[in-house]
Amino acid sequence: MKIRNKIIILILTFGLFSCKYSNQEKETKKSAPEFIHSEIGFSLPDSLKIINDYGQIFTKSQKAELNKNISDYVINTTKEIIIVTIDSIKPYKDIQKFATDLGNDWGIGAPKWNNGLTIVLCKPCKKIGIATGTGTELILTDEICKEVIENTIIPEFKKGKFYNGINKGVTELITKWK
Repeated sequence: MKIRNKIIILILTFGLFSCKYSNQEKETKKSAPEFIHSEIGFSLPDSLKIINDYGQIFTKSQKAELNKNISDYVINTTKEIIIVTIDSIKPYKDIQKFATDLGNDWGIGAPKWNNGLTIVLCKPCKKIGIATGTGTELILTDEICKEVIENTIIPEFKKGKFYNGINKGVTELITKWK
């Protein structure tokens, strides 16, 4: 009888631990952020890069040149700029919301000043979004970003020159942001 009681206690103990683990797992899932990496298809790189060309739009030399131009600016300021190219914004429908959530999730910009700038280009979607941190939007307003997209970036894109569009757009944004 003693062995039977020990087996029953052992089974109950394992059952208790498995229930406790199951509840902890459910609580963790509830606190997950809205920006779900597995649905998007990528997550924060191990070391944050300025050019994140997931859509494979730029050549190696174009990435290097863009990186240098932006790095020179970033090094001399507390501001941060990233460019992300992607093939899809699913499950999002609005690229602006996607860019804002991505910039927030990746922590673009110094936390004290919230001075980040996230540019997201989805070539297959034919969409581009520029998201600014709350510190950045004091200078680079939505109107300014929209104007740069419409008057500088899109005309180059229509010619099939995506690098030129992004490079000219970034240069113009940096000039206005100083």
